[in-house]
Amino acid sequence: MINTTDDNRLNQLTDWVKKLFPDEPFSITVASSDASFRRYFRLHTVNDTYILMDAPPEHENISSFINIDEFLAKFDVAVPHIFHKDEDNGFLMLSDLGDISFLKALAHGNSDTLYRAAIDELVKMQQSRPQEATAGLPLYDEKKLRDEMSLFPDWFLGRHLSIKAPESLSIIYDFLIEEIKHQPVCFVHRDYHSRNLMVCKENSLGIIDFQDAVIGPISYDLVSLLKDCYIQWPYEQQQSWLEYYKSVAIEAKLLNYEESHHLQRWFDMTGLQRHLKVLGIFCRLNYRDGKANYLNDLPLTLQYVFDVCERYEALAPLYEFMSNTPEIVAIK
Repeated sequence: MINTTDDNRLNQLTDWVKKLFPDEPFSITVASSDASFRRYFRLHTVNDTYILMDAPPEHENISSFINIDEFLAKFDVAVPHIFHKDEDNGFLMLSDLGDISFLKALAHGNSDTLYRAAIDELVKMQQSRPQEATAGLPLYDEKKLRDEMSLFPDWFLGRHLSIKAPESLSIIYDFLIEEIKHQPVCFVHRDYHSRNLMVCKENSLGIIDFQDAVIGPISYDLVSLLKDCYIQWPYEQQQSWLEYYKSVAIEAKLLNYEESHHLQRWFDMTGLQRHLKVLGIFCRLNYRDGKANYLNDLPLTLQYVFDVCERYEALAPLYEFMSNTPEIVAIK
């Protein structure tokens, strides 16, 4: 049993579990934490293990997690089952998907099998095609996209590097928004990457951290998966999985043949939007939340930005700015 001294939230959580298992011994150990205020613990009972989510109501909206979990479960998506919930206090008891993430499992030479499985599961999520009124999901609209990209000049350029954003940045943002608007929309997990995909028993897949899902561009989660900020794959391997996704998406009628010809461009432009945002988020996690380890992931994220900007003429102003800024080049 972990020490609950001076941890009021954990004491509350333990008392809640005692009410759920009044006549059964149990123990609680730390499972993980994430980039938010949520914490996860593993509950060990006589016959099984479960995951306990601690989501302080003043900081986290646990209802969103519950609604999306129950929605995706209807489509047989591999999300954890919710056994018990206390929405008022922000506690959930979930099925235990284990502690082997894709990031850990990929060291064993099984990347192609795992990524194809992740793409299959992604297509299953996208096939749900929820309507906003049905799933209660917000639209990944222009305002949200712009607000996210503002994290790049505010936190990465301004706070982290103490440099001013170029005037051309607003033009780049307008261009990216227009490019993203052309895509079909569907369910978007928003953090579909190697740390949020679990390898469960018999190599089955488990999906976590989907509470911020939206209705948005079809390529977004594919970018999160294949241009992962925590692990890099050779360009040829990325392209192989991109082609696999294309074939599965066409078969699932998520894309028609004509749309599939635009997938590469959508993938690149949506990826640029995401990685500009993430550069800002990683810096904000460091300066605001004291999570300095995320600064280690800046170079790979920045490399993705350079790679895309170098390939498209419309992005030349951003490429020139970044290539001629010593502070940025030093990180890359």
